[in-house]
Amino acid sequence: MDRLWRGLIWCALRLPHGLRVRAMGWLFSRIVGPLSGRSRLAQRNLAMIFPDMAEDERRRITRAVTDNVGRVVMENYATADQMTRALNWQPHGPGWKAAETARAEGRPILFISGHYGNYQAGRAALNARGYQMGGLYRPLNNPYLNDHYIATIENVGGGAFTRDRRGLAGFVKHLRGGGQGAILIDQYFFGGPIHDFLGQPAPTSPAAAEMALKYDALLVPIYSTRLGNGLDFDIELEAPIPHTDPETMTQALNDSLAARVRAKPEQWFWLHDRWKPARREKAALRSASYD
Repeated sequence: MDRLWRGLIWCALRLPHGLRVRAMGWLFSRIVGPLSGRSRLAQRNLAMIFPDMAEDERRRITRAVTDNVGRVVMENYATADQMTRALNWQPHGPGWKAAETARAEGRPILFISGHYGNYQAGRAALNARGYQMGGLYRPLNNPYLNDHYIATIENVGGGAFTRDRRGLAGFVKHLRGGGQGAILIDQYFFGGPIHDFLGQPAPTSPAAAEMALKYDALLVPIYSTRLGNGLDFDIELEAPIPHTDPETMTQALNDSLAARVRAKPEQWFWLHDRWKPARREKAALRSASYD
């Protein structure tokens, strides 16, 4: 599997950037998504969140989502081209000035996003402008695929930090030195506090809010929305989340992402299992059996 994937990426990187990105989008939307079962999962998730949505519309969004995922994969492997294009993606929004001020003052910044658009495009745009935004990531289950997955994160700059004790220590050190970090808020967090996300209970890590409070880091939602040409992004930084308490701040981050997803559902990765309702029900039953 690893050799096949490496071979595919090697061949794709021989093509012009626009062609390879479109080709990978086609491959994921027409072949990988349907054969892997991810397209079915995306449609189930859409039906859960939008029960009144017509089936044809769910299929249309699913094709757009899997196409976007394929493009993201290719873009993140083509780091040199990504960083070059990122020079033209001017960040903006109410959080941009706040981030520039914090960076000038040496204050840590946590940029929070989700699997929306191309979540790495924002890192590329800011790092191309002198930021050192490191990525906190969860390793892939396949160690061979994980090796070159890490490289796609490291090549954007700022460092790559795993979600384990050693990685978190490095991430915290980076922040405390006045650096910037990127965290995706929309991953299922086993045993984590339950927060609302798109009207459904979603176990969500409070780590971003807790670190922001502990290290006085600016907490800024950032989104990279794919534009109509399919290759470029609008990089928007929302107003920083006020420091209150982890529960309130985490819910504010979920609400921020949910608003983006509702506005442009084709930009979010519906094909990952964000809610895991079956697992949640089993956990609740186990908990009840101990009462």
